[in-house]
Amino acid sequence: MSVNDTLALLGADATAFLARAGKLYINGAWVEAASGRHFEVIDPASGEVFAHVAEGGTADIDLAVEAARAAFDHGPWSSLSPMERSKLVWRLGDLIEKHADEIAQLEALDNGKPVSDARAGDVTFSYELFRYMAGWATKITGETIPLSSGAPVHAYTLREPVGVCGQIVPWNFSFMMTCWKVAPALAAGCTIVLKPAEQTPLTALRLAELVEEAGFPKGVFNVVNGPGETAGAALAAHPKVDKIAFTGSTEVGKLILDAAKGNLKKVSLELGGKSPMIVFEDADLEAAIPALAYGCFYNMGQTCTAGTRLYVHERIADRVLKGVAEFASGMKIGAGLDPATQIGPLVSAEQFERVAAYVAEGQREGATLYCGGNRVGDKGYFLEPTILSDTTAEMRVVREEIFGPVLVARSFGDDELDSIVDEANASIYGLAASVFTRDVSRAHKVAKRLKAGTIGVNTHHVIDPALPFGGFRQSGWGREQGYEAILLYTEVKSVGIQL
Repeated sequence: MSVNDTLALLGADATAFLARAGKLYINGAWVEAASGRHFEVIDPASGEVFAHVAEGGTADIDLAVEAARAAFDHGPWSSLSPMERSKLVWRLGDLIEKHADEIAQLEALDNGKPVSDARAGDVTFSYELFRYMAGWATKITGETIPLSSGAPVHAYTLREPVGVCGQIVPWNFSFMMTCWKVAPALAAGCTIVLKPAEQTPLTALRLAELVEEAGFPKGVFNVVNGPGETAGAALAAHPKVDKIAFTGSTEVGKLILDAAKGNLKKVSLELGGKSPMIVFEDADLEAAIPALAYGCFYNMGQTCTAGTRLYVHERIADRVLKGVAEFASGMKIGAGLDPATQIGPLVSAEQFERVAAYVAEGQREGATLYCGGNRVGDKGYFLEPTILSDTTAEMRVVREEIFGPVLVARSFGDDELDSIVDEANASIYGLAASVFTRDVSRAHKVAKRLKAGTIGVNTHHVIDPALPFGGFRQSGWGREQGYEAILLYTEVKSVGIQL
């Protein structure tokens, strides 16, 4: 399929957006990059260029931060009541829903993911998240504190917006991750400079148009596309940014920390994962097998929570592996914009080469290629869903995040019922995990022992606007979603009045 074939699948609204998109959004205006440079946007289904976007750098970050600083310190945004702010955030959610089909198409084109997943998952979650966070805008409160000393002081706390927020989002869920950060920051009263991933710049620009349509004041929301090593680094290090929020790899997260230390800005990080899925002998396999397949292969495995380590009891291991392989082989592979597609391409040539190299490395280390592992077609970045069995804990494919449709599996026996949880925990990561069993007592006990931020029982991917999301260890700092997300974007101030 050529890029023209892919573009032919777009609706009229998405096509019209492509014709006008490409600039940066700073202080309520669409502007070219100060350097005049642009970068190419690649269709993962064909490997061909379909758009060009302004390439922002340090100068553009400076302008955007100054705009956000002015909007927070002196603009009308800071004087809006919580109710007015709530209405704007809710209105933005309504606009996302109104244009949901268009946004899903742009996301599928940009990222390669199945448009059905983008529409039912990414975009739907996003507009519901804005509505959820709109409710918190009027419920951000402090406390009255009786002093332990008994001193004649009336003491209370205020919870206030942290200020200017730099937000750097990844390419795997580019629109949804943007909304995960933007919605609570706006509800809390912050202003934003957003730096999308350079692989997937489009939906952030479409969101900027909707922010403008919703009526947010100038400077409250700014978008600067550009490379992470220039635009992203400048944003993370900027002395007038009060907080940086980042989703991406653990390696880059550590660079963000280094950049942020100049002014000790607040930092929240949602980083990598190598999530285990443990299947006990008594599991309901009819329900578990599709859950395991989606746990690993959803979004082509390009998911930080992907269940990529499978531990299955030896008495059911053959049935489970065969079932997951058959389920995966029945998933239709194709361009993300094809409504029938269930597995799209990987996001880029670089990512395809990285994942393919891990598949080869796993076999060199002694793993068995149970299924998949082959490139599909001669265009784009398509890889079959892959299972590597007979793995051991020392293998790189077991220890390291692959970020592709690759499941590594091993069986365990009755003598390992306790130690298998220890092995599942033997990772530098701790983002998600899941356990499959009919035994309610075992489910609770194993869920308590697993060291991860989100635990699924008889399911794997567990997210909701109200449910805190984040990781243990090198999977990150802080929690997004729920009231925990509001805490990320606010500071507590203590006030004492001598009586």
